[in-house]
Amino acid sequence: MMYVEYGSPLNGRRLLETVAFLNRSGLDCEMGIEFSVNLLEDGKIVASGSMQDNVLKCIAVSKDCQGEGLAAKIVSELKLEAALQGKTHLFLYTKPENRSLFDALGFYKVAQTEHILLMEDLKNGVAQFVSKIPKAKAQPVGAIVMNCNPFTNGHLDLIANAAAECGFLYIFVVSEEKSFFSAQDRLRLVKEGTAHLPNVAVQPTGEYLISSATFPVYFIKEKDRAAEFNSALDLTVFAECFAGPLGITRRYVGCEPFCPVTRRYNRQMQRLLPEHGITVIERPRFSIGGEAVSASRVRRLFAEGRFEELRPLVPEVTYWYLMEVSAK
Repeated sequence: MMYVEYGSPLNGRRLLETVAFLNRSGLDCEMGIEFSVNLLEDGKIVASGSMQDNVLKCIAVSKDCQGEGLAAKIVSELKLEAALQGKTHLFLYTKPENRSLFDALGFYKVAQTEHILLMEDLKNGVAQFVSKIPKAKAQPVGAIVMNCNPFTNGHLDLIANAAAECGFLYIFVVSEEKSFFSAQDRLRLVKEGTAHLPNVAVQPTGEYLISSATFPVYFIKEKDRAAEFNSALDLTVFAECFAGPLGITRRYVGCEPFCPVTRRYNRQMQRLLPEHGITVIERPRFSIGGEAVSASRVRRLFAEGRFEELRPLVPEVTYWYLMEVSAK
């Protein structure tokens, strides 16, 4: 008789058994999992699946029980829990060869690379999201993807120079809530700080770009290349789902003197995007007093209460926002 077991998250002996089951299935159990479902038969795990944020992951079925609809049962239980938590849009990452399995379970392809397939449970979800973005009014069309945590004069300098070279420029502000400042505030600051540029449209990325926080590596054998695979997928989503429909032919980026991860991402961008007809244009970082302006520098000065020192580094809208935040 089949028994369903839930964990939020699993712990103790059952966690160890789940890890061992996934390992036998050629998968790893990831940190950060918030909810898990196991199907047990005679006390032994025969299928398992988990959820982190709105991403389904670590879904596996015992070889002896494959073809019995257990994957569908796992996904159904995870969807039910997601609904109870108010999550209405789910994603999953898997190997490309698993597409037919998840097609049958109500998931749809967003983008695919050699190593990873990204799917969502909303048909044409990414196309619907992009269709609501205003269309470019002039050529050539450029784009910048930014976190802006917070919006600095470095960001503004890159935007202003790119806008001067483009007929129309999209600024995509990362929507992921993994930054010191909220996505809503970051988006507002960029909109207000670029309102004087008539050919610029500031848009959120939604849940489609830069989803590194929930990117799974449980099915990737070459762990040392996981960040590379993640970047390739993110760039494929940008190129196929955003740049193609919006007519974007240029992507602007600031050179990265501080963060090696971002530097590697920029190099991969320069290698992959031209394959999609997108020119990558890297600009020197905006500097004051010989030191590059960075959001991390602004955050450090903000945390130390050194407001007069950070004031030259940010637009007025950001400065007064930071003053307001500090007063709370």
